[in-house]
Amino acid sequence: MVSDSKISKVQELIYEIGVGEVMQTDLVTVSAQTPMSQLRAILREKRISGTPVVEGKKLVGIISIEDFIKWLADREEDCPISEKMSPDVRTLYADEPLTQAVNIFDRFGFGRLAVIDRDDGRLLGIITKGDIVKGLLKKLEIDHIEEEDVFRHRVNHFFEDILADKVVLLFQYDVVGHDFKRAGEGASRLKATLQRLGLHPQVIRRVAIATYEAEMNLIIYTDGGKIHVRVEPGEIFVRVKDSGPGIPDVEKVLQPGYSTAPEWVRELGFGAGMGLCNILKCANKMDLKSTIGKGTQLNIRISIEDGAKSENS
Repeated sequence: MVSDSKISKVQELIYEIGVGEVMQTDLVTVSAQTPMSQLRAILREKRISGTPVVEGKKLVGIISIEDFIKWLADREEDCPISEKMSPDVRTLYADEPLTQAVNIFDRFGFGRLAVIDRDDGRLLGIITKGDIVKGLLKKLEIDHIEEEDVFRHRVNHFFEDILADKVVLLFQYDVVGHDFKRAGEGASRLKATLQRLGLHPQVIRRVAIATYEAEMNLIIYTDGGKIHVRVEPGEIFVRVKDSGPGIPDVEKVLQPGYSTAPEWVRELGFGAGMGLCNILKCANKMDLKSTIGKGTQLNIRISIEDGAKSENS
């Protein structure tokens, strides 16, 4: 099924843009030993409502204006910021797709998130909901040239130029389980390939989002698998297959918000239980088969013509 509302460019971009592309890097930080009495001047002068707390280059906490107001209201003696900060800081990696930031903001309601380096934990930046909006608007402005006439030479021309009774393109992408550093790599490579073929942007969005969600399911729940893509003149078929552990209740996992992801995965912003629902919105047809102990196969069919029509309607 395909949602009545088209898959928007914004929806596509949150899967494509990295957190590091929109985060603030001109940071105001404080030391864990900075006295609380000095915090008021810092917040007022810099016109900020909170700031990361660091020791060296490592993030150790976040101190907010709410923490400062509470300290004042309680009439406590002056003390180091480390005693009043929030030490359990929700963080993002700079190389994660923007969709992870959106998921965490939506789930926990934070005002800001610290962005750190995946390898050494260094603080690299801060991201807010406002940064996401600004980043999306900037990217939309850059990509505005993506108009209908740019895509006149579509995939149909590609197939028509080949002399054969039938032409089919086959692509395979290998996915390593639990490798969050490379999350979305297969979907990104497929998207680039389809763009080079000249498919309509709306078709590419639907394929890219569906494939990304399927790829994430392989990474979160399995030891890995393969994504097979078959491109024909009128349709694109995506088959995602793994070898374990299987889904106990297929009907339940199709319900919005239902998730069997462990808590540590959900804390990373993954496993919100919307992946298969998002795939359904992009697909003309989706079929899910699973056997406990043997694995799962997900089949997705996306019509090239229907995708182009939905963009024009």
